[in-house]
Amino acid sequence: MRILISNDDGVRAQGLGALVHALYRQHEVVVSAPMYQQSGMAHALTVGTPMEVAHDADLEKRYHITALSVDGTPTDSVKLYLEALAGEFQPELVVSGINHGANLATDILYSGTVGAAMEGYLHGIPAFALSLDADSELTYTDVAEIFARDLNQWLDHRETPFFYNVNFPKKLKDGRPQYVFGRQGKRDYINAFQREEQDGHVFYTMAGEIYDSDKGSATDIYATDQGYISITPLITDMTDYMALQDRLEK
Repeated sequence: MRILISNDDGVRAQGLGALVHALYRQHEVVVSAPMYQQSGMAHALTVGTPMEVAHDADLEKRYHITALSVDGTPTDSVKLYLEALAGEFQPELVVSGINHGANLATDILYSGTVGAAMEGYLHGIPAFALSLDADSELTYTDVAEIFARDLNQWLDHRETPFFYNVNFPKKLKDGRPQYVFGRQGKRDYINAFQREEQDGHVFYTMAGEIYDSDKGSATDIYATDQGYISITPLITDMTDYMALQDRLEK
C-alpha cells in the first residue's frame, strides 16, 4: 500500500519516526511533514507566503524513502504533497501522527494532527489521526507496531474513504489492545491563560487544567480512561441539519 505520513510535531518527531519504522518494510511510504512543531494549527493553510520544501536526509538515508519537510502547517504538508509533489505516487492512505499527547473531545478542533488527516480525507483518501497520551506507559514504538499489525482490519471491505481519530490510552486494559468506537466528548480548560509582564509589556501563555464537561460512557474520553484505544469516525460537513430542517419547516 502507498502511505503518506505526516504530523504536527515536526518531521524529526519520535512519533513520526516510529510510524515510518513500523510501516516501511511492508508498504511504500513517503513522508511530508512540517519542518517545525506546529501543534494547535488545526486545518490552517499558508496563503500568499512561499513555503520551503527540503529533503530530510536522515529519514531518507535510514529508510530509503522520500521524506520531505515543509516550512508550513500540517495541512500545508499534506495538501502540497497531494496536489503538487506526488506525481505517480498518489497515496492510498494518509496517516498523521503519532502525536505527543491525546487529541480527545473538542481538542480535535484545534489539533494539527487531525488537520493533516482531514486534508487527506478531503482528497478522497482514507485517513487516520493517531495520538498517544503524554503520560502513557506505551511507547511510540508500541503504538506504531500495534497500528501496523492491525491496519488491514480497518481497510478491509471499505469502499468509501473514512476519517478516524484514534487515541491510545495511558495503559492498555488487560495489557492488550482493545478498540472502542465512540463519539467526541467535550473538553475545556480551567485558568487557560497565564498573565505576566516583562519590561512594560503584557504577555499571556496558554496553559490550564483539563476540565471534561462531557465524558459519558459513549465518549472518546471515557474509552481511553478505561484503557481502550478510542476510535472516533469524523466528517467534515459542519451543517446543523436539525436547525436547517427547522428553518425549512417554518
